[in-house]
This record gives sequence, structure tokens and C-alpha cells, in this order.
Amino acid sequence: MTNARVVLEDRVAVVTLERPERKNPLTFELYAQLRDWFSGLQRDASVKAVVLTGAGENFCSGGDVHDIIGPLTTRTPAELREFTQMTGDLVKAMRAAPQPIVAAVDGVCAGAGAILAMASDLRYGTARSQVAFLFVRVGLAGCDMGACAMLPRIIGFGRAAELLYTGRAMSGDEAHAWGFYNAIAAPDQVLERATEVARGLAAGPTLAHAMTKRMLHAEWSMPLDVAIDAEAQAQATLMESNDFRRAYEAFLQRRTPVFEGN
Repeated sequence: MTNARVVLEDRVAVVTLERPERKNPLTFELYAQLRDWFSGLQRDASVKAVVLTGAGENFCSGGDVHDIIGPLTTRTPAELREFTQMTGDLVKAMRAAPQPIVAAVDGVCAGAGAILAMASDLRYGTARSQVAFLFVRVGLAGCDMGACAMLPRIIGFGRAAELLYTGRAMSGDEAHAWGFYNAIAAPDQVLERATEVARGLAAGPTLAHAMTKRMLHAEWSMPLDVAIDAEAQAQATLMESNDFRRAYEAFLQRRTPVFEGN
């Protein structure tokens, strides 16, 4: 990918946004490449978990002012809709990927960069990080790439509304206290922490993890009784898997199960 690097090790794909001199911004090309890469994960059995991070001391500054914001002011309505749909499709691809996505966030995490962190399954940050959904600062609404749907579910309606209306930055301590971050780590340890978590997920029952992710997404819009029935079907399906039998046999033999994702 242009301005991004993917390294696969121990079944964990580490995706690093690599334009540190500009705080790792997104371009039209990178948006599309990330969308396509995450979409491809549905067919990539070699990847069991993903870590998303930024090079240098920042996560992502969002859409590049010169490469994206400026050109958008001259586009036709149809071209603008094409762009906003593409950015939304990136989030949909992240949520549809069966692999858990773990974000390692340091420094600036703003605009579409904050959306990438939000769209991840788990987030580990630093005390010095600054997460800002700053669309209002460029005259746009907070309803960007699913923010109005997802952020309130993560940190609560009132807190999300404040951030989306004001565009102010959420400090690392706030992000942790409000549940946006799962934990805080030192800047030189946050990527290691996120990768360690991802490795643990990759070594676990990845078929079951994929089902958990799918149901977390699907049950947002389900009434409780419907959700309970859907979970009953999901668990029954997994009870037919080889991994379920492997876990039982490992228990009988007093050893740690080795899951194979089938």
C-alpha cells in the first residue's frame, strides 16, 4: 500500500500508516487501498488478527488537508458522494473482517484517524495521545463514517455528543476512563502491548472470535429476544466445529488446546 506497510508475523498482520513527517494522514489512494485490504481479509486464512498503528509518534492525522480537503472543494455532488461512500466502505470492511482488529494509538489521532481507531475492536493508547473527531472544525457534521452510530455505544451518548459537536480532543486519560481505550501504555510500549493482545487472539479459537465479532455487530439492531435466539444458533453452530472438540479433548488430557480455526 502507498504510505502504509503490512507485516505478517505469528499470524498477526501489523498495518503501519507510514508518513510520519505529516503525522500519517490519509489520501484518496490510501483510503481505497485500506478498504480493499480489509475487504480481502474475509478470504485470507493466513491472518488471524490485525494490529493497526502509525509510524513515529502519531497514529493518524486524518484526511490530508492538501491531498483531500482542498480537492474536495472543487468536486461535483456525485464525486463528493462517491468519496464519502468510499470512506464509509472502509469502516464497513473493517467491521466485516472476521479477524479482531487491535489499534495501538499514540500522539495525534484525529478526524478519519479517530474513526479508524473507533472502528477497531480493541484500542490501546498512551496518556499523551489526543483523539479528536474534529469534522466540525472544517464545517462538517460529526456523522462521518459511522461515528454517530458507533461512538455513543463505546463511550456513551452524552460524551460522544460533546466530542462530535465541539471537535475537541479527548485526552488519553479521558479515553481510558470513558472506555474508548482498553488500557493505557507508555509510548514505547503501546505497540508491543497491542501486538501481544493480537497474538493471544490469533492463538485462540479464531472461528469463535469471528462469530463473536459478527454477533457484536449484528446484535446492535436486534431486540433482546431476537438476539438471544441468534446467539443460540451461533453457539450451536460452533459446537459442530473441530475446535470445540479439540478443546474438550485437551481438557480430558490436561493440556492446552491448539485451535486451528475450523
